Amino acid sequence: MPFRKEPPHLHGAVPHSAIVLVNLGTPDEPTRSSVRRYLKQFLSDPRVVEIPSRIWWFILNLFILPFRSGQSAAKYRTIWTREGSPLRIHTAQQAARLQAMLAERGHEDVKVAMAMRYGSPALPDVLDQLKADGCDRIVVLPAYPQYSGTTTASIWDSVFQHYARVRNVPELRLVKHYHDHEGYIHALRDNVQAYWDAHGRGQKLVMSFHGTPKRTLELGDPYFCECQKTGRLLAQALGLGPDEYLVTFQSRFGKAEWLQPYTAPTVQQLARDGVERIDVICPGFTSDCLETLEEISMEVRHDFESNGGKDFHYIPCLNASPAWIRGMAEIAEQHLIGWPTIQTPAQREARRLDAERGAQNAARLGA
Repeated sequence: MPFRKEPPHLHGAVPHSAIVLVNLGTPDEPTRSSVRRYLKQFLSDPRVVEIPSRIWWFILNLFILPFRSGQSAAKYRTIWTREGSPLRIHTAQQAARLQAMLAERGHEDVKVAMAMRYGSPALPDVLDQLKADGCDRIVVLPAYPQYSGTTTASIWDSVFQHYARVRNVPELRLVKHYHDHEGYIHALRDNVQAYWDAHGRGQKLVMSFHGTPKRTLELGDPYFCECQKTGRLLAQALGLGPDEYLVTFQSRFGKAEWLQPYTAPTVQQLARDGVERIDVICPGFTSDCLETLEEISMEVRHDFESNGGKDFHYIPCLNASPAWIRGMAEIAEQHLIGWPTIQTPAQREARRLDAERGAQNAARLGA
């Protein structure tokens, strides 16, 4: 197997540290063709769909993509902004503000880059660029607080497959989960409380997480349990009793049984039971996207109101809120421990001189 071409190795060059914030992905445009490309990459991942590949190829290409691409494109158009995909916008803001926050906390040598597991900017391309930038220590930080083999492990697959063809592999640290991290829970608490302060509080807080097939839980995936723990910790942080909140699961796909209770039927039943106002938050999504802005704020809202509910409130995701950027910085710092990311004035001067010598060496090699 051939290895990828390496940039010139410069003796004495100072290695840099980087954090790659990886989100799920998004189409480049809300068009049928762009959505089809995105869905094909996403749904071809064996981590996402555990069906024998030959059987799934026919189902995907002959039935799902021809019909679902147009339907999904129409949904994307309802949330698309002048700047583009909300998920890409929020993730880019998170990366930029995380880098600024880390610099304020003394980690001036840490670069933060955004990548997508599916679509662009593609994770392998971002890893290549970091190598070209001299980053030899990399923390991979998924945008998924709760670990699942369908999401986080798929990122690891992409990272390992990429570096299987790299000769000079950087030092890697992988953030598995932060579903119970204080910085994350406190950011969620502040987000909900700020919304309640501005809009009042509903009778029920529904915490809707993305679903996975029930079979994944039975086979050992910890996702369901981590979602439950996040819900319990957030409820405790808000001072809610067991009868004041619910943990549910959305985005069911196909005919198999998925994690329950399902969000839409739960919301419909609340309305039929006479609950007039509910507040819905999606703690498993750190950036607003199709599943929050269209599925929850539009479709589930309609489910609630059409069954007699009067007041539906969707609480936006953490996005680039100051509390979440602080939380991300705390998570990142735990995984940067031991790396020389905080420099004294003398070390900064030494690094400057090293950089100058590296540039001189590069000039001589190019002469």
